[in-house]
Amino acid sequence: MTAPAGSHSGGDAPEVWLVRHGETEWSRDHRHTSVTDLPLTEVGVRVAAELAARLAGDRFDLVLTSPRLRARRTAELAGYPEAHLEGDLVEWNYGDYEGVTTQEIRETVPDWTVWTHPTPGGETAEQVSARLDRVVGKTRAHGGRVLLFGHGHALRALAARWIGQPVGEGRFFRLDTATVSVLGYERETPVILRWNA
Repeated sequence: MTAPAGSHSGGDAPEVWLVRHGETEWSRDHRHTSVTDLPLTEVGVRVAAELAARLAGDRFDLVLTSPRLRARRTAELAGYPEAHLEGDLVEWNYGDYEGVTTQEIRETVPDWTVWTHPTPGGETAEQVSARLDRVVGKTRAHGGRVLLFGHGHALRALAARWIGQPVGEGRFFRLDTATVSVLGYERETPVILRWNA
């Protein structure tokens, strides 16, 4: 798999800040959540609101959010109610596994993970890669500092694509709810500057 389009070649290096949405009932219970539009839990609301102070000292040239309620609400609570909706930031479509835990899936498909196995009725790794490559291309073309509000598997896959790796390499990047991660450059090389902080 090739590196995403729009590789950086010097000058004012862009930075992309990633924020995973706050806790929902299903994220708390480890249920795969893509198209189901769940609200944040009380804990999710509290920790999303705490993000405002963490992000207050930084200026962003572009703020994008997944259109899903949990991401939009996190953006709002973090101080970015005007974030632009970006459909390519939605979570990996889990198809028949929507609302199902990995443990439950493994009762019939041993060793299943979203990174290594198909998701019946859902997206393939190639489809996820194609749309996240569009996000990477958009952030690189925009330049400056970009803030993205999104979802666990999709943001992990985006980080993999940022550094030119297949989306399956996202399995190495654990990402908790309401955390901040930063992608950027070391000279001309795309790197992960901060993760799951």
